[in-house]
Amino acid sequence: MVHDKTWGNRLFDWSNIAVLFGIAMVTIIPFIYLIIGSFTSSAELLQKGFVLFPSDWSLDAYIYIFSTHTLMRSMMVSIYITIAGTIINLLLTTLLAYPLARKDFDGRKALTFMVVFSMLFSGGIIPTYLVVKELGLLNSFWSLLLPGAINAFNLIVMKSFFQQLPDGLEESAKIDGCNDLGIWFKIVLPLSLPAIATFSLFYAVGHWNTFFNAILYINDSTKWPVQVLLRQIVIMSQGGIGDTSAFAEGFVPPSQSIKMAVIIVSTVPILLVYPFLQKHFAKGALLGSVKG
Repeated sequence: MVHDKTWGNRLFDWSNIAVLFGIAMVTIIPFIYLIIGSFTSSAELLQKGFVLFPSDWSLDAYIYIFSTHTLMRSMMVSIYITIAGTIINLLLTTLLAYPLARKDFDGRKALTFMVVFSMLFSGGIIPTYLVVKELGLLNSFWSLLLPGAINAFNLIVMKSFFQQLPDGLEESAKIDGCNDLGIWFKIVLPLSLPAIATFSLFYAVGHWNTFFNAILYINDSTKWPVQVLLRQIVIMSQGGIGDTSAFAEGFVPPSQSIKMAVIIVSTVPILLVYPFLQKHFAKGALLGSVKG
């Protein structure tokens, strides 16, 4: 028998809805402001400061930032770093997590201890920089890919996920003549797609937001990822990103609109990745976190 909700239950439900709606607005409104501000004229932004319903729409900011190849070059650098870095991360993480999950692997406890130790204690900025320098990686994309090739926390979770796979699968594969590498590639990875999709998103977002390491290791401005270019734009207003000759004489680049437009352009690509991984994300974020 279904009973009607009491006034107390209804009040509780509506209070939850109101609180969650308020939190959602606090999260969404700044992003909406950035989108609308990037299409608002500079004069109106300077006059009103905060605009959600502009009266004077303008594409000048987008026309300006795409008037040269500076932004697109940085976008391509970020895309390359994100794709290459994510592939390297997943490859090395799974290749190390799988043997650590095997109970018959000699030295398993010692290697696991070193992984956990590196998660708690790091060498620091200066020793890491010296290592990168001595390896000849300065001013190279490898300086952004190799130092963080394996995330210790993700490795531990992936190892725990592999430990949950039935042992009978590996035993059956060995009876059929499959070696360890074949088991990893043909059985373990296909069964681990939810976890791999989740960590792909984690690694991809980390590479897309690469900022500090790029400032430390990359001196060539043509190799800057988009986040470093965005920093230059914020500090120097325009940072020479566009070409004013494409506009009428006396045109002044709208600094505020340019900053917002670049933020939107640099955010949209990584947002487009999430829908393709969404169905695996919730499941993959929980798998591997139950059994330690």
